[in-house]
Amino acid sequence: QVQLVESGGDLVQPGGSLRLSCAASGFTFSSYFMSWHRQAPGKERELVASISSAGGSTTYADSVRGRFTISRDNAKNMLYLQMNSLKPEDTAVYYCYRNGNRGYWGQGTQVTVSS
Repeated sequence: QVQLVESGGDLVQPGGSLRLSCAASGFTFSSYFMSWHRQAPGKERELVASISSAGGSTTYADSVRGRFTISRDNAKNMLYLQMNSLKPEDTAVYYCYRNGNRGYWGQGTQVTVSS
């Protein structure tokens, strides 16, 4: 069965960095577009970044462009999100998502940006 397991969330000060990871299993990882989404308290879940199946094409939300970098390692079935220059408004639960006819979500990892 499809499994997506996120890790790397933490409490970090404004201006700091974190790297989120998503371990994928149960499907041919290299065949699917993947993305990161986030949901802050009281807000709707939003798309943060997406990456094509081979990793050659990426897209970002305006709010994170230039600060976040999405990447993948198809040999290891891993998806990453490098987050730099973090702001308090980046505080949210971050989710890994497999795109396709049927989408799958991971369980999420909490990122808190606070001094």
